[in-house]
Amino acid sequence: MTSSEPTLPDHLCDGLDIVFVGINPGAYSATVGQYFATSTNRFWRAFSRSGIVDIDRDLVAGDEAWLNNAGVGFTDVVKRASASASSLKAADYRYWAPLTLQKLEEHAPLVVCFNGLTGYQAFARYSLDLRLKPKLGEQAERIGSSRVFVAPNPSAANAAFSLDVIAGWYQKLRELRDTLKSGS
Repeated sequence: MTSSEPTLPDHLCDGLDIVFVGINPGAYSATVGQYFATSTNRFWRAFSRSGIVDIDRDLVAGDEAWLNNAGVGFTDVVKRASASASSLKAADYRYWAPLTLQKLEEHAPLVVCFNGLTGYQAFARYSLDLRLKPKLGEQAERIGSSRVFVAPNPSAANAAFSLDVIAGWYQKLRELRDTLKSGS
């Protein structure tokens, strides 16, 4: 990746409750510099319904810039932007997944949430040397001290899951975070 290629900045810091990990930035999102920026992506609508943050308005692309203050961060398995994640090659994952692992271990959020089984499978294979067939929800694996959770990919290309179903998985993520924070 050259420095002239657009990508998304990480929104990471120590002490986060949840870090959302996308597969890779979409071309439009990278161009405008906002996560899940296309109007057809269901992330922000599902996230708003989940109650992960207590706010009296719907969240939108661009809100990721202040969400670190609410305990939420963002990054990607692969930082190379593309029109579709299907255009990623094994070399992209081999290069980027270990770097993402380092960032996640360094910042040690309470929970790492992968948006999509595909992204988590590739991350596990190329950074943890694990060949998994994960299911949605909390995973047995850990990233350092962080719990791992997988939610459906909110992309419009993933039509198998409705907005309500995706929001329901984010609510389960919120419940996991709340349980971990309460020490129960």
